This record gives sequence, structure tokens and C-alpha cells, in this order.
Amino acid sequence: MIIWLPGKKPYHTIIPGFLMKDGKAVGPFGVMGGYMQPQGHVQVIMNMIDFGMNPQDALNAPRWQWIGGKKVEIEPGFQPEIAEALLKRGHEIKIQEDFTSFGRGQIILRDENGVLTGATEPRTDGCVATW
Repeated sequence: MIIWLPGKKPYHTIIPGFLMKDGKAVGPFGVMGGYMQPQGHVQVIMNMIDFGMNPQDALNAPRWQWIGGKKVEIEPGFQPEIAEALLKRGHEIKIQEDFTSFGRGQIILRDENGVLTGATEPRTDGCVATW
């Protein structure tokens, strides 16, 4: 739902990310979705860098979304032990069946040999095409 308030600018984040490594371009990526965009960017990059996932797995991984205060929504398939740990710390956890609020992302990466890898996720209607 969009609520228009007089004198306020609507929140939008039409801002893709771009990865660099050792001063060289690696490639663009992005997770669209309003307030979810910066959260999605962090999660996708963490999946690749911290957890060693390839771009497709990084996009496919279940996501969480901070709603405000201690409210966190998670997708089905999120690791139950992490959700339980958050509950023990006082967070309100809701499993959100509607995946549309968790963003939609795509990635293109160039490896050190110049090979391009593309990825898109099941939350959107995108595809990877080459020629």
C-alpha cells in the first residue's frame, strides 16, 4: 500500500549495486523492493562473500526482513535454529508466506578469466540469456 503524505517524498530505491575487487570491476547486482532493497543487497552479498555461495544460490537463499522494532519477517525455508535464536533474544518472528515483499534480484559477475555469470531468482519473472 502506498500512502501519500503532503510535503513528503516517496521512498524508492532504484539503486543497483556494483562489485569491485582489488580495484577491478566484478559486476552489477541488485535487489529491488523499497525498504527491502538495502536489506536484500546485504543478504545477497553476504551469501556470496561470507558463505561462499554462487550468484544463483545467493539469490535463491531464504531471506529475512526487518520490519521495525524487534519485528522480523522470514521466508519459509529459513533455518529454524536461527529463527529460534532470534525468538530467545526477544524478537517477534513471522513466517511470511507471501514472498513478494522480500525483493527481486539479478546478478552479473565477471570472473578473473573474463567469464560472465548471470543469475536471477524465483521471486521474479526474470531470466538469464546469453548469445
